[in-house]
Amino acid sequence: MDFSGTCSESSALGPVRASARMNIHLIAVGEKMPRWVQDGYSEYAKRLPTECALRLIEVPAGKRGKNADVARIIREESERMLAAIPKGANVVALEVGGRSWSTEQLAQNLEDWMGSGRDLALLVGGPDGLGDSARKAAGQLWSLSPLTLPHPLVRVVLAEQLYRAWSILRNHPYHRA
Repeated sequence: MDFSGTCSESSALGPVRASARMNIHLIAVGEKMPRWVQDGYSEYAKRLPTECALRLIEVPAGKRGKNADVARIIREESERMLAAIPKGANVVALEVGGRSWSTEQLAQNLEDWMGSGRDLALLVGGPDGLGDSARKAAGQLWSLSPLTLPHPLVRVVLAEQLYRAWSILRNHPYHRA
């Protein structure tokens, strides 16, 4: 299978616009994920070509305990996430109250982001979600599902869906809908 990212003239969504190289920065709360999360994420991240390379930036989760100040923890996690956003990047926050997209809509968004000439930062909060500052910094709020997903699983789902969206744009046989 060819994962080289060779561009074709059209996709299932129509003509493919010329796109510059874009890095996708998945900025997520939590370190030391289980092996299955690392393996699943890596499998799809490595398939994405350099035109939209996926990079994981893990920020430490706050210490949660019996008497933890959860509001303060969320605020601090959000500040660490905001500090990790590359200058000038488009910011999208993963938020249960965000807008749901079909795979084809994600492909259209990916094409638009790639055409913007700016990097993309995807923010995934910790177990208690994102702080107001992270939501306000985002140009878009995206909901993967109305279901509550474990945050480690979100990394795998995001990587797979980004690869699937890219495959639609490049007429790659991975997406068979």
